[in-house]
Amino acid sequence: QVQLVESGGGLVQPGGSLRLSCQASGFSLDHYAIGWFRQASGEEREGVGCITSDGTTYFPDSVQGRFTISRDNAKSTVYLQMSSLKPEDTDVYYCATPRDDGFPYLCPKSASDFGTWGQGARVTVSS
Repeated sequence: QVQLVESGGGLVQPGGSLRLSCQASGFSLDHYAIGWFRQASGEEREGVGCITSDGTTYFPDSVQGRFTISRDNAKSTVYLQMSSLKPEDTDVYYCATPRDDGFPYLCPKSASDFGTWGQGARVTVSS
């Protein structure tokens, strides 16, 4: 069974750091890009970064310089390191892999091009 599971969410103070993990099972993560997204209830899902299968990363301006993504294929895990967190970073964070009918090793531009999603990890930034 193909599955992605996020972990590491929680409560952090503004200015703090948090690392989320995305554990893959049921498939080999080596050949897949992994995207990270966040979504508040009733809001659009927003991409916060992506890492290709060869380790190239992409970030939107909203998190550039504060978020990094790394991968450990031996552990089938991708990490989202978040620092200098702000209250507006409060959201549920999801990881996802691109659909197999495209180029799964590259980062798609649209959330609709991602096919397998994790269940989400809640991050709350508050004092």
